[in-house]
Amino acid sequence: MPINILSVFLFTIAQFGSMTMPPTNLRPDLQRYCETLPNEFARISDERKESLREIGDFVVEKLKANEPVNLTYICTHNSRRSQFGQVWAKVAAACYGLKDKQVQTFSGGTETKAFNARAVAALKRTGFTVDTDGDPKNPNYVVKFSESDSPLKMFSKVYKDGFNPQKDFCAVMVCSQADEACPIAYGAEARVSLPYEDPKNSDGKPNEAKAYDETCRLIAREAFYLFDYVKKQLPE
Repeated sequence: MPINILSVFLFTIAQFGSMTMPPTNLRPDLQRYCETLPNEFARISDERKESLREIGDFVVEKLKANEPVNLTYICTHNSRRSQFGQVWAKVAAACYGLKDKQVQTFSGGTETKAFNARAVAALKRTGFTVDTDGDPKNPNYVVKFSESDSPLKMFSKVYKDGFNPQKDFCAVMVCSQADEACPIAYGAEARVSLPYEDPKNSDGKPNEAKAYDETCRLIAREAFYLFDYVKKQLPE
């Protein structure tokens, strides 16, 4: 039977994509989810790859100088996209072999509201374990993804909140409103615009969960591309 060359090539690419990540201690469902993300890098536009590499260059420069990397994801209310950004950048860094002390991720808004329950539910569907203190106005969440990495403490706050770094961080602007409202991210060493469509537009509609899952996966995919790029710039 003749070999289908295209099928072999695509299979090889898919396998290589998954093999770029070192072994991790991710929770099993999350591990399976993450292993598929490198196979989707071709879906990222050249324009967005350029922005992701800009963030990556900031990360690489810090790592080569043995300085801590701080990434702060910023949107208007710190309720959806910026929270996704913080979580997935941290997971991606861990999956590409970068330790807690090397890369820290944060999120904030130009104003505050709450980490939206729909976004929390989307993270749970990918395999995260999420605990909360139950505060009805602005809950504090503990997001666990690994047996060996520190969990993330998540809550809505302004980007200048004392919980976040006050200087030498890269501000990643994940919505156009925050990008316009915050032309200067005070204390930031670098600032990159990387906007995503707001899944809030689907709230209360039949496609609500699907829209949140798609936004969650889009941000995850791009975070993994970012750290795949970082890993390739670092010496073995």
